[in-house]
Amino acid sequence: MRSVCVSASVVVNMAAPIDLELKKAFSELQVKMIDTQQKVKLADLQIDQLTRVQKHAKLTHAEVAVLADNTRLYEGVGRMFILQSKEDINSQLMDKQKTAEEKIKELEQKKVYLERSVKEAEDNIREMLLSRRSH
Repeated sequence: MRSVCVSASVVVNMAAPIDLELKKAFSELQVKMIDTQQKVKLADLQIDQLTRVQKHAKLTHAEVAVLADNTRLYEGVGRMFILQSKEDINSQLMDKQKTAEEKIKELEQKKVYLERSVKEAEDNIREMLLSRRSH
């Protein structure tokens, strides 16, 4: 009867490192998931803000476009206003739209990368579980 207990403890001891390894992998995945979710939320917030900037610049550009060429236009700089030509204002608004569009594309790519990396980590853990079960 004693030898049965010894062999059972050997099996438990062999299973313990596997459980610790899985536990460590799951905790790492959990940390990675939380970190990635925060980064995705931040990217979403930045995309929303850039979309608002882009929309504001587009609407302002549409309003400026209908004005006569000799209309005096002022740009707000800090707490003062500077007289600018219509062409300068239009080019600044176009640059603002273009910059916002580029940043939005970068953030979308970053989101895709983050989501893909989390999916790969999940797949690795699934693979580890399946290999453990087969042994």
